[in-house]
Amino acid sequence: MGRNRNPHWRVKTLMFDFIGLGNGLINVVLLLVILVGLVLIHEFGHFIVARRTGVRVHEFGIGFPPRARVLGSDGETTYTLNWLPIGGFVKLEGEEGESDDPRSFVRQRLPTRLAILLAGVTMNILLAFLIFAFIAGFADPVANARIGSVQPDSPAAAAGLRGGVQTGTDADGNPTYDESGDLIVAIDGQRFPVFDWTDAVGGVPQSAYLRSHAGRTVTLTVRHADGSEQDVAATLRSSEQAAEQGALGVRFIALPTENIQRGPVDAVVIGFRRTIDAATLILRGLGDLVANITNPPVSGPVGIVGAIGTVRAELPPVFLLWFVGLLSANLAVVNALPLPPLDGGRVAVAIIQKLTGNRISVAAERLAYLVGFVFLMALFAWLTFFDIARLG
Repeated sequence: MGRNRNPHWRVKTLMFDFIGLGNGLINVVLLLVILVGLVLIHEFGHFIVARRTGVRVHEFGIGFPPRARVLGSDGETTYTLNWLPIGGFVKLEGEEGESDDPRSFVRQRLPTRLAILLAGVTMNILLAFLIFAFIAGFADPVANARIGSVQPDSPAAAAGLRGGVQTGTDADGNPTYDESGDLIVAIDGQRFPVFDWTDAVGGVPQSAYLRSHAGRTVTLTVRHADGSEQDVAATLRSSEQAAEQGALGVRFIALPTENIQRGPVDAVVIGFRRTIDAATLILRGLGDLVANITNPPVSGPVGIVGAIGTVRAELPPVFLLWFVGLLSANLAVVNALPLPPLDGGRVAVAIIQKLTGNRISVAAERLAYLVGFVFLMALFAWLTFFDIARLG
C-alpha cells in the first residue's frame, strides 16, 4: 500500500535529469571553447607585439600546464597544448622582472613594455568591434514592438496609435490581444536590438530608448495592420510617470525580430557604438558590484553558463555570436583594470617603477601579483556562491 506500481514516472524523471545534465554539460563546454578562444586571441596580441619589438618569446601555450604535448617550434618559440582548458599564456623572457638578456621584456623601454601589455586588451576590443560590425552589416536582429493596448489619455493615444483586439486573459489574469495592433518598427529613424526592450515596467517590455528620452518628442515609424507605414510624433511622459506607467503608455505583447543589412559605413559606426556600449556595460556592472558587494547584482561563472544556455536554446544563432562579442569586450575591460596580476595592474606597476626610479623590488612586485591573484579568486568564489544561491 502506498507503493507506486507505475514505473513510467521514474523513467520520465530520469530522462529529464539526463537531458538537463546534457544541456548543462553542453553549456559548460561551449563556454570553455568561447573563453579559450577569446584568451588565445588576447595572448596572441601579446605574442605578436612582443615578436615585432624583438622580445624573446619562449612559449605560446594553449590551455594551462601541465603540458600535454608540444605542437611545434619555430626555433625560438615552442607552441604547446596543455591539459587545463581554461585559457592560454605567453611566456616572455624576463617577464618576472629579472634577466640579463638584452631581448628580455624587463630590459625594454617603457613604451615598448606598455605596448606589449596592452596588446591583449586591444585584440579583444578589436574582435568585439569586428563581431558587432559584421552583425550590423549582414544579419542584424532588430526587434519590432507589437502594441496590445493603448492607455487612455496617454502619449500613444494622442499620437493615434492603435492596439489589438482583446481575446481573453492569461493564467495570471492579464488581458491577451490579437496581432492587429500597430507595430513600432523604428524610433527617431533607428532600429533597435531586442536587448533595448528589456527595460520592463510592470512586467511589460519597454524601450530603454523611450525611457531615456522621457519628456521629449520622438518620431515613431508605425506599421499598421494593413501593411502601410507612417511616421507619427509622440511627446513622451516625464521620467517620474514613465517609471510607473511607461513613457509611451502602451502595453506591448510581442517583440518580433527581423534581420536587416546595412552598408559598410553604417555597419562600422554601429559596430563602434555597440563596442563602447558593451565596454561601459561591464563598467556599470563593476560599479554596481562595489555598491552591492553583499548581494552582488552581477553574474559569476555559473551565471554566465546559464546565460549561454538561454542564448543557445531560446534565441537565433546570431545572438550567440553577439554574446561572444560582449564577452570579448568585457574581457578587455576587466584586463585593463589597474589590479595585479591583470594587464592593467602590470601597466600600473611598470609606470610606478619608472616614476620611482625602479625602487620597487622584484619581491615586492611578485607579492603584489600574488595578493591580486588571491583577491580575484576570492571574488570569483563569492560571485559563484550567489550564482548557485539564485539557482536555489
